Amino acid sequence: MTERIYGLRELTRILTLTPRRAAQLKRLNLLHGELRYTFRELLALRAAASLLDSGASVRQIRQALDALRRRDPGIRQPLAEMRLVLEGGRVLVESERVRFDPRTGQTVLDLDAGNLEKAAEATLVTGLVRPMAPPSEQAETWFERASEWDADPAQWDDAIDAYRRVVAIDPTYAAAWNNLGLLLHRMGRYDEARASYDRALGEVEDCAEAAYNLGSLNEDTGNVEEAIRCYRRALDISPDYADAHFNLAGALARAGRGDEAVRHWQRYLELDAGSPWAKIARAHLEVVDQTDTSTE
Repeated sequence: MTERIYGLRELTRILTLTPRRAAQLKRLNLLHGELRYTFRELLALRAAASLLDSGASVRQIRQALDALRRRDPGIRQPLAEMRLVLEGGRVLVESERVRFDPRTGQTVLDLDAGNLEKAAEATLVTGLVRPMAPPSEQAETWFERASEWDADPAQWDDAIDAYRRVVAIDPTYAAAWNNLGLLLHRMGRYDEARASYDRALGEVEDCAEAAYNLGSLNEDTGNVEEAIRCYRRALDISPDYADAHFNLAGALARAGRGDEAVRHWQRYLELDAGSPWAKIARAHLEVVDQTDTSTE
C-alpha cells in the first residue's frame, strides 16, 4: 500500500496553523521547506502542536526530544513514537504505568497531600528555593517577545534588548544569536551583526539561516566571493533553501560566473515559482537563452 503524502497546504489546513505556530514548529525542525510530509511526520507535528497548546515552550520540547534521542539513537521521530505530556511545568514521557523525565530518566510519581507536605518541609530544612520560572523558560519567554517586536522597525531596539536577554540566559541559543544579527544587520551595525551570525554558527553548525544571512552581509559589505561561500554553506545544510539559491545565483552572476548561476536560478524557480522574485529569475534565464541563441 502506497504511503499517504501530505503537502504543506494540507498540513496548514489539518493543523490549523497560524504564522506563530508555524514558526514554532520550524524552530523544532518539524516544519521544513520540503513539499512532502509523511503520515508519521504529520503525527509528530500534531503532537508538538498539542504540547504547545498545553503551554509547553519550544525550548522545553526541544530539550525533551534531544534527551530522548541521546538515550535511544534508534528513535527516528520521538513525537510520533512516544506520548509526551506537560505536567508540573515539565515535558514528560508517559507510558501505560509511569511517567518519566527524559532529561534525567527519573520516574515521576504523583504526590498525595501527605507527601506534598513532607516535600514542602524538606525545602525549609535544606533552604532550597525553586525559581518561579526556570532559566530555559525565561529565555523562551524573551525570545517570544523579541520575535513579536522584530517585525516592527519602531520596536527594533526593544527586540535587540530582548534577544540579548535570551543569550545572556542561554548563550547556546543559536536562533536568538541569528535573529539578533539580522536586526543589527538591518540597522547597519555590520560588525556586531557579523559577530552574532558567527556565534549562531558556532553554537549550531547547521544553522542554515545564519550562513545565509552571513552571505547577505558579505554582499552588503562588498565581499562577493565570501558571500558565495556562505550561500553554498547554507545550501550544503539545506539543499532546498530557495532564497539561498536565488542569492547565490545573483552573487555568481555579479562575479562573472553566469554559467554557474543558471542552475541556481532554475532550482529557485522549481522551489518557489510563485514568488515575486520568480520574475527576476526568469528574466536572467531568458537573457542566457538569448545569448545562447545568438551564438549558434
